[in-house]
Amino acid sequence: MLKSFTDLVVLELGHIYNGPYCGLLFAHLGAEVIKVEPLSGERLRTRARGDADPQEFIMLNSNKKSVALDLKSEAGKDAFLKLVDKADVLVENYAPNTLERLGLGLESLLERNPRLVIASGKGYGTSGPYSQMPAMDLTVQAMSGAIGSTGFADGPPVKSGPAFTDFSGGIHLFGGAMAALFDRTATGKGQIVEVSMHDTIYPMLTSALSALHNQPDSQLPERTGNQHSGLAIAPYNVYQAADGWLAIICASDHHWVRLAKALGFGEAVDDPRFADPVGRAEHMDEIDALVTGATKALTRDEISELLGGAGVPFAPVKTLREVDTDPHLIEREMIRYVDHPENGRVPVVGNPLKMSALQPGAELGIAPKVGADQAEVLGRLLGLDAEQAEALRAVPVRL
Repeated sequence: MLKSFTDLVVLELGHIYNGPYCGLLFAHLGAEVIKVEPLSGERLRTRARGDADPQEFIMLNSNKKSVALDLKSEAGKDAFLKLVDKADVLVENYAPNTLERLGLGLESLLERNPRLVIASGKGYGTSGPYSQMPAMDLTVQAMSGAIGSTGFADGPPVKSGPAFTDFSGGIHLFGGAMAALFDRTATGKGQIVEVSMHDTIYPMLTSALSALHNQPDSQLPERTGNQHSGLAIAPYNVYQAADGWLAIICASDHHWVRLAKALGFGEAVDDPRFADPVGRAEHMDEIDALVTGATKALTRDEISELLGGAGVPFAPVKTLREVDTDPHLIEREMIRYVDHPENGRVPVVGNPLKMSALQPGAELGIAPKVGADQAEVLGRLLGLDAEQAEALRAVPVRL
């Protein structure tokens, strides 16, 4: 019976962002996360030259261990299967049928270890007409409607800046694995949890899709820029300031009244066109002109002081350089720093799960080098001596 997260053994066959972020959440909670990599390392490592690892790999692989195995070799496959026997969770986000071609189909792994929870991240899942399509964050953004609904009506579709489909898939994968672990406490049995990145985006389009049904006879544009996806709320936009931009939303009548008075156009409150949310949405362009006329003459700080005092929902549009040193993220330990032997002092991703009764240790280790924990992990879990463990890292000769 597992007593804590520190008793969990998690194998991660993860690469790029999806699987590794799921594994990182387990690592943050204290689980032993063993990254099983190809001999040359997972794909994300290739974004830097030489022996150095890229910043994105460093950010997502703290507190993990690395074992390098050639899963195409009998020795490597045998070692991996013995690790499966010891594991509680297997996280994988390989392309469809990859593990099956290696003779490591998920059903056979579950049959081998019936208590194993297998968290399988896929672009489009293993069923449906898209299941065999190559999937990366960009392509899933395109297929899901995210790109089609992003941008301005008179311009081309635009992808989201963040790789949100990759990370949405990883977050849901972690949630699914945790649900399966909870179920295992009652049944004693593991199961396969599949999460399609594509599936996780549909709920995020609720506002945009609802506009199709709320106003079925209208010709709403699919792309609404920074305005509300369903064009149902105003003010709702990103407005120009003298030194940048701010996002402002008025979700209620009292927000609108307070905004108008704070920014100096209080007379608009009495305009019958703007008397209720429906009217303001119908006159969105006029509302935006009023707000922009006030904000463009003020700095972000000046607007923040006015709207903050009035209780209006707003936020300055932060640049990436500002986010990189955001004091709020630093205080909440979402941005943490490690001293990397090659990259120096660099930021890594902290734990977004704040739990009152679970406080993992404060130390945050650096991402491991390929196979850095080969001897320790395979010695402790499989009983191999150091020479046997290191021999599994030898590049085989293939004829």
